[in-house]
Amino acid sequence: MTRLRLLLAGLALVLCAACTSGGDPAPRAQAPSRGTADARPPAPGEAGFPDASTTGPRIPLTPHSTGNLSIKTDGMVIKGWDITGSLDVYADDVTIVDTRITSTNWWGVNLRPGHSGLRILHSTITAVPGKGPDNGGVDYAVSNMGTSSVEVGWCDISVFGNALSMGQGDLHDNYVHDLVPFRNAGGEWQHTDAVISGGGNKGRLSIRHNTLLNPVPVDRGASAAVGLFADTGHVSQVVVDGNLLAGGAYALYGGGPGATGISVTDNVFSRRYHRNSGAYGAVTAWNEGGAGNVWRGNRFSDGTPITPAPAG
Repeated sequence: MTRLRLLLAGLALVLCAACTSGGDPAPRAQAPSRGTADARPPAPGEAGFPDASTTGPRIPLTPHSTGNLSIKTDGMVIKGWDITGSLDVYADDVTIVDTRITSTNWWGVNLRPGHSGLRILHSTITAVPGKGPDNGGVDYAVSNMGTSSVEVGWCDISVFGNALSMGQGDLHDNYVHDLVPFRNAGGEWQHTDAVISGGGNKGRLSIRHNTLLNPVPVDRGASAAVGLFADTGHVSQVVVDGNLLAGGAYALYGGGPGATGISVTDNVFSRRYHRNSGAYGAVTAWNEGGAGNVWRGNRFSDGTPITPAPAG
């Protein structure tokens, strides 16, 4: 199924889900504004995951107003910058570390096709709501447009509609929170996801030990905490291990009927926004019979195990 069909199916099933498992309807509150991080104490079973105290820069920063800065020097290291603007990477082996990016564009960091080796570590990536070219759609904190892996680790990421967008990468120890919905130029709410992959990936996507929160209401475009969608091809070679997930229509979209090589292990599905983690449930589009697919040790924060329904 496409993401639209899955979301429509979720809408059709919401009354049933609420009756059989106590699901809450989608909240109607305004989406969080910039700087309103979910500061509630962790529920039992949710301690030990990344938060504001374990992510972001570790050193003093120097202000840089860059606009949309194109990086074209291989091996460049950006360290200790407080950037107002965005970074467009046309180079190999670029490292961004101990830096803050406040984007006024539709991305924070964008890796262009044909380049590799990008690493973004111990940084904060946020945005200014209402900026960007598509009528206020600040879409991606980190966008990987190519076929090489991108490492994002120990980063504090907020405000974007889709925080981490890539088919292949190493995403670990990040704190993604306070996603913000935006209307596109046609007036429709854009979809929001803490991690999104559109399928057809050429390498492995590893998502390990992150806090991935999507508080956006479903009537404002919420999709998932982790969205593995077959929008541009089959989803394959993805590891989702040891994360704290919450929110979205479903907290996890598992790739659909053609997904293979998907390992989902030891994740905690928080009930902080919805009784079933996502508005309609914890997981959908899971291909139980797909080659190499593994579902093991996944549970709600109270320890209740989660068994996904087969992909339709």
